[in-house]
Amino acid sequence: MTTKAKPTDDSFHVFDTTLRDGAQREGINLTVADKLTIARHLDDFGVGFIEGGWPGANPRDTEFFARARQEIEFRNAELVAFGATRRAGGKAAEDPQVKALLESGAPVITLVAKSHDRHVELALRTTLDENLEMVRDTVSYLVAQGRRVFVDCEHFFDGYRANAAYAKAVVRAASEAGADVVILCDTNGGMLPAQVQAVVATVLADTGARLGIHAQDDTGCAVANTLAAVDAGATHVQCTANGYGERVGNANLFPVVAALELKYGKTVLPEGALAEMTRISHAIAEVVNLTPSTHQPYVGVSAFAHKAGLHASAIKVDPDLYQHIDPALVGNSMRMLVSDMAGRASIELKSQELGVDLGGDRELIGRVVERVKARELQGYTYEAADASFELLMRAEIEGRPRRYFRVESWRAIVEDRPDGTHANEATVKLWAKGERLVATAEGNGPVNALDRALRVALERIYPQLAKLELVDYKVRILEGRTGTDSTTRVLITTGDGKGDWATVGVAENVIAASWQALEDAYTFGLLRAGVEPTE
Repeated sequence: MTTKAKPTDDSFHVFDTTLRDGAQREGINLTVADKLTIARHLDDFGVGFIEGGWPGANPRDTEFFARARQEIEFRNAELVAFGATRRAGGKAAEDPQVKALLESGAPVITLVAKSHDRHVELALRTTLDENLEMVRDTVSYLVAQGRRVFVDCEHFFDGYRANAAYAKAVVRAASEAGADVVILCDTNGGMLPAQVQAVVATVLADTGARLGIHAQDDTGCAVANTLAAVDAGATHVQCTANGYGERVGNANLFPVVAALELKYGKTVLPEGALAEMTRISHAIAEVVNLTPSTHQPYVGVSAFAHKAGLHASAIKVDPDLYQHIDPALVGNSMRMLVSDMAGRASIELKSQELGVDLGGDRELIGRVVERVKARELQGYTYEAADASFELLMRAEIEGRPRRYFRVESWRAIVEDRPDGTHANEATVKLWAKGERLVATAEGNGPVNALDRALRVALERIYPQLAKLELVDYKVRILEGRTGTDSTTRVLITTGDGKGDWATVGVAENVIAASWQALEDAYTFGLLRAGVEPTE
């Protein structure tokens, strides 16, 4: 990992905690590969800080930091490790979890500290004075080790209600020990905007510390509370992509950033990044395997959707009459009825990003738009499947799909044996470079068997395929009302040691959908390797 230098403009922080706090949402279970992919998306979006997890607390987070150092060159963000202050009665220099934070290699460390007096006495089982010393000792030690330190004051607002003097003492202890920012956390999510604004303003005046805000969404006010804190002088906002988080979630990164950029006039992202917001939101949703919220502000597919009638008549005159912003500013588009104009800008932007020249050809772009719409109606999604989308565009440019092999047939067999084990076997029949190829292979599942059979058939003709490796595999049932007779979407991530790409397949069963995604994955791998198609 290339460590990013301290930003030139450090006056305002956008801090993302999707990989830690967001991962606590029920139904999310991120692999290390998932976390690396999300980190890349967030860095592309331009957040200043990405909290990667708690190294030392579990093997997955420890592995993430080790791999991130080697595999990601951050262009915009600094990687942040999360941990706690040292244990009561000990020393920070000797605390094993503090040592794990240093060993993560992260240039920035966020420490969680107790700021509610009852939590100190009941949860930590120590004295109020010792808790302050734990904060001072841990912060000063990590700063002396060359780390930038942020301190999350857990349960701050509830603690402030119970004992304002002590809550502010924790803020002072952290700031005076060298913490760059002290974050006031609405851990239980029970605050309202006016309350947040009043407390932040008072704490800022009384302590002089640089303050941040971390808001949970239990009252449905996390975004509003975050902006209220900014109004009161906070210059550091902690959010998660799509509002993921424990219970009902956290402050949603995307409406917070959009409000800061478009309503407050703050520049908190790199130039042009805001227009990628919708794509980033949907791509992260696909990685965590949750359906993107259609009614999410700014980035939902319904955020700028209008039904016929009064709205439609007015919008024909001026779209701004019923829209608070131009949807293109956040990479979204207005929808009324299906139109040949809808989505053109997104297609052009994405093609430029992928390095595919559409030449400004309106007819060609229109065909791509219509093809994408038709495929999306069938259940395909290209937000997290760039490779399949690139193949679709190239097919429209070249007038036919790019093929390195032609499929005659394939089959997968699962045999249930008397001893309770299963055998999985697949056979593929292909044509490549004028040669008919038949191959059979076994695997630990029918999809794995198909993957192996494809390799057996094709690697002799295309040795480049030997470098390909299946990195991730996700299945989603799109139409669950008919039980097992449902539409299935499969997303496959493949790598070649130099990078990863994602492909999508949709069919009435998981094996057929997997085959489509595998076929695209092999085709894109050969395209990426510079092999010219022969079919």
